[in-house]
Amino acid sequence: MTQSGDGRARRIKIAPSLLSADFARIADQIALVERGGADYLHIDVMDGRFVPNITWGPKIISDMRRLTKLPFDTHLMIVEPERYVEAFAKAGADIITVHWEATVHAHRLIHQIKEAGAKAGLAINPATPLVVLDEILPYLDLLLVMSVDPGFGGQRYIESSTPKLAAARKMIADRRLRVELEVDGGVHEENAAVVAAAGADVLVMGAGIFSTPAPDATIGRVRESCAR
Repeated sequence: MTQSGDGRARRIKIAPSLLSADFARIADQIALVERGGADYLHIDVMDGRFVPNITWGPKIISDMRRLTKLPFDTHLMIVEPERYVEAFAKAGADIITVHWEATVHAHRLIHQIKEAGAKAGLAINPATPLVVLDEILPYLDLLLVMSVDPGFGGQRYIESSTPKLAAARKMIADRRLRVELEVDGGVHEENAAVVAAAGADVLVMGAGIFSTPAPDATIGRVRESCAR
């Protein structure tokens, strides 16, 4: 177990990112990481506007919902996310995370997500300072610190994300909040323990899991390394 900033033991959660999965075998890929002990399935929704890439919408999530009971950690990298929150919640998203940079009414949007029946997350890009969270942090269920610039899988971890995670962990602990701290981007078996020790509760891992020969075994090794 890894300790939180207030001394409590934390069990690290692992969220395989389906952006790196083989969608020609998506049912098998989901079953594989579920057997390996995944806690969440991370689903990146991209619109080609907030980020250059385009992925999938509520229909795909609704279809995948029938494949597993794992919580869907749905990351909306889209403009005007308030227009789509209800649709993603109805499709089966358990956690809906939106970007601070994509909305001018974060407080209203966080409450909209909760009213739709999902847990509410807020993501910040690498260049966005933690100070912007001062007013909104108490309302969150999850804070996502991006450790790469969003839009593509397989990017290199930005090293300055480690002290940023530690500072975010301290913010949460100092206020005695129950906010999960998630990190997304460039996390793999070799750096997972360092990232977890910095304070992350949830490790989003795409290529770091699905590009390995045995994704289920990789999850087990990552969990062991974070527990040392």
